[in-house]
Amino acid sequence: MNKPVLLITRRVPAAIAARAARDYDARLNPQDTPYSGADLLRLANGADAVLCTPTDRLDAAMIQALPASVRVIATFSVGHDHVDDAAAQARGIAVVNTPDVLSVATAELAFLLILAAARRAGEGERLVRSGHWTGWAPTQLMGTQVSGKRLGIFGMGRIGRELARMAAAFSMQVHYRDVARLPPELEGGAIWHDDDASFLAASDVLSLHAPGNGVTRKWLNAERIAGLPRGAVVVNAARGTLVDDEALIAALRTGQVGYAGLDVYDGEPAIHPGYRALEHVVLLPHLGSATTETRDAMGHIVLDGIDAVLAGREPGNLVR
Repeated sequence: MNKPVLLITRRVPAAIAARAARDYDARLNPQDTPYSGADLLRLANGADAVLCTPTDRLDAAMIQALPASVRVIATFSVGHDHVDDAAAQARGIAVVNTPDVLSVATAELAFLLILAAARRAGEGERLVRSGHWTGWAPTQLMGTQVSGKRLGIFGMGRIGRELARMAAAFSMQVHYRDVARLPPELEGGAIWHDDDASFLAASDVLSLHAPGNGVTRKWLNAERIAGLPRGAVVVNAARGTLVDDEALIAALRTGQVGYAGLDVYDGEPAIHPGYRALEHVVLLPHLGSATTETRDAMGHIVLDGIDAVLAGREPGNLVR
């Protein structure tokens, strides 16, 4: 009996590639060269499933052009704004993702950005590597202390809640903005705000964790930035589209935002060139879930979803 055909658009961890090769006629991408839309369609010919990543754009036109054999699209991510879910549903194609397994890793990365930005770690590391460091000095690279500050979390989902839990160890008072208040057992003592103004005013440190969609696009704009305490720390480990880059860069130049840490960008891998000219911005290459443990877990859960769909079962990670 022939194995079902699975197209995997990028190189995946070795354990995931091995499982895919065992259970499927797997079309792998060991060179990890991003596919164009035309390449993806060509390679998907005869495939039962496509395992894509956020670097792939499966819009309505692309999904409409997929071969009739495709029954499931799996994305190696929690976010699925790069896949047109409605178009897939209209064609009877299931979409699965990787919920629940990357929350801790991404929250760790967000806290890394908070600390690195606030304590000017990027500047210090570059200074030492450049060979220009001349030794300790009383006023050298003075940043701002994080402990005891107010942390504002925009989007109190799983990742936001993990970040809140970590912040407790730094005696940070957590405030959050979301569409609805969480039940007390999930809120964990955090303070909910039902309007932007009070939330932003309470955010000495602002961490973005909302999904990327039309409602949240460029949510952090000039008006909202003006509502932050002067010198606030801003970090984004969610979606680059949440930030109005021009507004954030202007605020960093004036000191309205004191420090920033970014792991995601609008239009990545391209980033706004204005960020590169600012020393007090930490720039990382989308490392949120980049741990061995997490990426393996992501691969297994997405393969579980594909297995279930092709076996006629409803997967637990079905995007609805």
